[in-house]
Amino acid sequence: MTISHLGMDAGCPAPAATLPATAAGPAGAADAAAGSVPVPAVRTAIPTAPGDLHGEVAALLAKGYRLALVAAHHDAPATAGGRGQIRLVYLFVSGLPDTRVELHVELDPDDPAVPSLADLSFPASRFEREMHDLYAVRPVGHPLARRLLRHRHWPHRWYPMRADAGPPPPFGPAEPFPFVTVEGPGVYEIPVGPVHAGLIEPGHFRFWVVGETILKMKARLWYLHRGAEKLFEGQPPAAKLPLAERISGDTAVGHALAYCLAVEEALGVEVGLTARRARALLLELERLHNHVSDIGLLCNDVGHGVLHAHAGRLRERLLRLNARITGHRLLRGGVQLGGARLASLPTADELASIAADAADIVTLALRNGMVRDRLTGTAVLTRQAALDLGTLGYVARASGLPYDARVAHPFLNLPGLPRVPTHPDGDVLGRFLIRADEIDASIEMLRVLLPTLAPGEYLAPLPPEPAGTADRACGVGIVEGWRGTITHRVELTSDGALSRVKIVDPSFFNWPALPVALANTIVPDFPLANKSFNQSYAGNDL
Repeated sequence: MTISHLGMDAGCPAPAATLPATAAGPAGAADAAAGSVPVPAVRTAIPTAPGDLHGEVAALLAKGYRLALVAAHHDAPATAGGRGQIRLVYLFVSGLPDTRVELHVELDPDDPAVPSLADLSFPASRFEREMHDLYAVRPVGHPLARRLLRHRHWPHRWYPMRADAGPPPPFGPAEPFPFVTVEGPGVYEIPVGPVHAGLIEPGHFRFWVVGETILKMKARLWYLHRGAEKLFEGQPPAAKLPLAERISGDTAVGHALAYCLAVEEALGVEVGLTARRARALLLELERLHNHVSDIGLLCNDVGHGVLHAHAGRLRERLLRLNARITGHRLLRGGVQLGGARLASLPTADELASIAADAADIVTLALRNGMVRDRLTGTAVLTRQAALDLGTLGYVARASGLPYDARVAHPFLNLPGLPRVPTHPDGDVLGRFLIRADEIDASIEMLRVLLPTLAPGEYLAPLPPEPAGTADRACGVGIVEGWRGTITHRVELTSDGALSRVKIVDPSFFNWPALPVALANTIVPDFPLANKSFNQSYAGNDL
């Protein structure tokens, strides 16, 4: 297989010509030459027959590529009575250099079936189950081809993402969820949720325990499945930026940026350097307030309410700073198609004070014997397990995996930044320490970015539609959100409307790691372990 730079991949026509160098900001080409603007991603697409898919994927994985996304498509039939075209896009990524390979597979619309990749990739096995639930694509040879997101009341033969789905029929007969039964002397079950006592989203957890020791835990999610991807279809990209911001409420910048990068690539828009810097600043501010919150909540779960209160105080300070910068406490409205908006900026003194405050909280936590004892050795996720499951973000880095999309797929080059800390132990303490280290790394990035920015609106002009008369244009956005790597892939029709938006939050990759880490953990440590992963229900369920 030869990977070549094709501009746009062969699976979608070329986008509009990129804007002239002056659109890159005042310095334009000089900044690009100095390395501030990254080299464009090397991108290609390979039309792949279903029978060749397994071999192509095995070759890519052997070369170190990561499966980032699998998107199913059902193109509307061209004639009345037709079935339309079922297409699958498998996106594999690697970096540095930023390299992206798409395998495009066309299926028989009367019997859409594809060989399962479950023996090669655990994430692929879950994407396959998702495609079956939403598009009726059968993964042939899948070892566990049962429902993933279709709850037991969903009608049997209604596949809502298909072009011919029609309105939902009445609920079908209820099917019991096939929980694996664990039996033996002294074994008993503990069901938790999906409705919880705290202010958290719905998810059902079932434990099999002996005494206090967890033998097995099974999570049942998708109570928050909203059909979010369907809500994008047929709409102009700008109209759906607010929806992208709300995929997971605490990740407004990450999802908005991934969405904008994908749309901009499809339209051939070159975003200016100052706008890229503003986006990077917003991304790090989002990382800060979420990591500070998690550190406090981890302290709270081991009974240290005073440190939780201090972390809450610091988080409130950061949220007020966010509101000053974008007009919204969760930074909504900062990332825009074509650029970014900043109403204000933090000062250097504010950053120094925030860094010192966060460091004090972390130091007090780690010097407390009760806190350190409860975190150390709890809910261990080994490096190999993290790798096999395809984990991302702080979950992966706490198990020794250094992957970070800011380095592998950069939209801005900052020499020597970001630092990507890792920890080898994979326990709750490791996930605590990663958050603390990433707070320091974010402050470093903000200190570098701050002198290069001023309040204002930095927007490149957007063409109303892709160039030419092609049926569709596509683009991919990859962003290191605070939980991990976020990927959006969009397709646009010839008139510029969204025909398909596929979204992958890092929680889709990380949720399966929680039950693995919980083996041999005691039940009272479940809240602590769960918080150390802190995955998004909404981001997973979509």
